[in-house]
Amino acid sequence: LREWEHFKEQMTDQFIEDLVQCSVLHDIGKVGVPDSVLFTRDKFGLDEYEIMKQHTIHGGRALEEAAEKVGAGESFLSMGKDVAYFHHERWDGTGYPFGLKDKEIPLSARIVAIADVYDALTTERRYKRAYSHEEAREVILMEKGKQFDPELVDAFVAAEQQFRKIRDRVSHIASDNGLASIMKAAW
Repeated sequence: LREWEHFKEQMTDQFIEDLVQCSVLHDIGKVGVPDSVLFTRDKFGLDEYEIMKQHTIHGGRALEEAAEKVGAGESFLSMGKDVAYFHHERWDGTGYPFGLKDKEIPLSARIVAIADVYDALTTERRYKRAYSHEEAREVILMEKGKQFDPELVDAFVAAEQQFRKIRDRVSHIASDNGLASIMKAAW
């Protein structure tokens, strides 16, 4: 992604380091979601889904407060706030919590959104089997221009073999650690 002309200015060493550090915090707001919702084995009803969506607000606020307390300015905590708030926003504007669209969504959150979905799809969960790399790739391609930034999907496709290798290496590690490894190596 660093070599892509469109992203060259933003993809500094510091941006990449901050992104790697904050990517593991993207779902930190789930600590504010009741266990009865978080650990349900059933598909979410409308009420449960609305409660679960609040993890973006909980996480964004927590990281915003942490950044303010440590005077972090433009540190990984500041970027982490953006990632926590906005990683479920969608390129087409139908995401949550604010309904942002295309470049209104910070680049860091747009990147983490793809890595997060790839990680979620290729990781076995109590309610689903792990998708193969090819299946996850197809889902991401189908969401190009809908859920995901089209240019970042192109970058994902260009780097997909790195994603596959990293996923193979970290498949035994907990999901969030896998996401951090994917972020560090791929972007």
